[in-house]
Parts: sequence; C-alpha cells; structure tokens
Amino acid sequence: MSVLITKMNGDQEPFNRKKLERSLRRAGAHDEIRERIIEHIEAELREGITTEEIYRHAFERLRIEEQRPVAARYSVKRAVLDLGPSGYPFETFVGGIFRALGYTDVRTGVAMQGKCAPHEVDLTATYEKRSVIAEIKFHNSLGTKTDLKVALYVRARFDDLKKNTVPLDEGWLITNTRFTRNAARFGQCSGLRLLGWDYPRGRGLEVLIDEAGVHPLTALTTLTQQQKRQFLDDSIVLCREIDLSSESLRRYQVAEDRHDEVRDEVKRLCAIGKRAQEEKEST
Repeated sequence: MSVLITKMNGDQEPFNRKKLERSLRRAGAHDEIRERIIEHIEAELREGITTEEIYRHAFERLRIEEQRPVAARYSVKRAVLDLGPSGYPFETFVGGIFRALGYTDVRTGVAMQGKCAPHEVDLTATYEKRSVIAEIKFHNSLGTKTDLKVALYVRARFDDLKKNTVPLDEGWLITNTRFTRNAARFGQCSGLRLLGWDYPRGRGLEVLIDEAGVHPLTALTTLTQQQKRQFLDDSIVLCREIDLSSESLRRYQVAEDRHDEVRDEVKRLCAIGKRAQEEKEST
C-alpha cells in the first residue's frame, strides 16, 4: 500500500518515486546518488509526510553527496519563492529569463494607457516583431494557485490596451506557482498565454529557467539568508549579476574564507546556463 503525502495546499496524494527521481535527474544528480537519496527518502516515509519535508531531506542529501550546483538547481522552486515577499524581484527575474530567451526591449513596471483606463504593466517585450505584455503574479506560498478571476481581469486589461493605438500581439499571465484548472481552460480558450510552474506541460517556468540558463541568487547554498536579502535589496536578483570580487563580497559580509566557495558555485551555475544555451542554439 502506498504512503499518502501532504502537498503544500493540504491535498494528499500517493508518494511517487518516479516524480522524485525526475526532479533529482533534472537537477543533475548522478545515477547512484539519485538512487541513494530515493532510498533514504523511502526509509523516512510515513503517512501524511509533507512534500516540504521530503524536499528538505533530498536537498540536504544533495548538499552532502553532490557538487553544490546540483543542490542549487534542485532548490530553484523554493529559491524563486525566496525572491519575495514583494513581487518586484520576481518581475526582474522574469525579465532576465525573457532577455536570455531572445526577447528584446524588455521592460518592467511600464505605465500604459488603454482605451478606458490607465494600466501599470508588469512587463513589456518584443519577440520577432511581436509585441508582448505580461501580468506577473507572485505568491509567497507554493500551495497558492492563480485562479480564474485573475486570468479574467488580465485578459480584460489586455483587451483594453489592445483597443488603444499601441499595437499589442500577445497577453501573458505569469506566476511562480500553478494555475487552477479553470484558469488554464480560460487561457486556452481566450488566447491568453499562461506560464507557471509545470505549465504549459514540458514548457513551464522551471523548463525555461534551465533553457535560459538564468538562476536566482536565492538558489545559492554558499550565501546566508541575510546575505541574499542584502543582494536583493540592491536589486541584484540573478546569480550572474553578482560581482565576485573580494571587495564586493566583503561589502555583503561574506567571510573571506568563503569567497572561493561562492565564486565556484556561481561560476558552475553560470556554466550550466551557458551549456544549456549552446545546446539550444545547436538544435
């Protein structure tokens, strides 16, 4: 009989060994380490264990048994969550993803006039001469989903802006968590493009993060929470934006004997992103 685990939203589902194995493989964990971690998790299973507890167990084992970039990649979902509590760093992060994917003239927090009302648009961009606007919804809990009413008002804002003289080709709704079923159905029916965790399937936010090679600095395991917050307060959101000079690291209170560890983890993460981009361009 399978063990029921408790998800962030309180729902329960049977423990899925293959799902855990896929997440470890996506992070880059080696075969034998994946197997050891899964066996460790299965030994810890009990009825009602939370997905957060399973994540923490797996993350700690990765930190011990694997190279740091693997643990950092595995933690990316929580790392994006740690960009909060405000939504501004997440908007900046999404802008970085769009730029890395080839979008141009990417801007955040743009004031635009619709036919009936003014609007503050979270993100605007251009791709192959197509004009894009996006509403970006950040949630502070992984169990919170973006629902139908949000999709409805985003579509209404897009329609109002499109009626004005500014040409618009695509309206997006982007979130760091998931969509309700009704929101997803409305997006498909109305032509509103949705991007969230594991949505669209196979092209969700987690896939684009890897494809773009853009990682939030909150994924780094070599920085403390306080140090990460200091970087975010200075509008530094991406790993590759960090100045790795000793002078800069000291300014953020990184101990001298930790400088090389931070540099190594950042460089390895950036190298993963560079390889992903090269592989995309070669296909």
